[in-house]
Amino acid sequence: MRQVFFAVAAAAALVATPAFASEATIAIESAAATLAPNAYVWGDPGSTDPVTVVVSIPMQRAFVYRGDTLVAASSVSTGKEDKATPIGIYPILQKNVDHKSNLYDAAPMPYMQRLTWDGIALHAGRNPGFPASHGCVRLPTEFAKKLFDVTALGSTVVVTDEEVDGATLDHSLLETEEMRANRFQLAALGN
Repeated sequence: MRQVFFAVAAAAALVATPAFASEATIAIESAAATLAPNAYVWGDPGSTDPVTVVVSIPMQRAFVYRGDTLVAASSVSTGKEDKATPIGIYPILQKNVDHKSNLYDAAPMPYMQRLTWDGIALHAGRNPGFPASHGCVRLPTEFAKKLFDVTALGSTVVVTDEEVDGATLDHSLLETEEMRANRFQLAALGN
């Protein structure tokens, strides 16, 4: 895994040069397809483009984008069947490096990034490679730390029940059914 991380990091250093951006993205996407539980790839060049996180429940993966470019990916563990992680589009509402659960016996939730006020968050935790949480998205610890460092309050997190083709950000994931319906209605009205 360490070799994959360093190879991707070296490739990501080239992302600053547009001609090489797709090579780094391909390396990250390729590595993401075969990640073992509790593993990740990180190649973020640290640009000023906004960060978007897409979590695919069926793939048990998180994809991190700078603008439209894939810069990192990780295995995740989402909510188990009776405590499913809700799909949707969320802003990061709160961040806390040393958060403790107020629902589950003060369980540690390091690098917590809150998505809902009723207990759903991204955080470091046990990551067996299948849904095993109480609804949160558990991340490998080092990945959670890196993600915590590059996101801001208000950064967008999409949780989807779709498989994701990670190479570039799919903007249709950033639009709810209601938003699409409103857009079509406005277009029909000539606005």
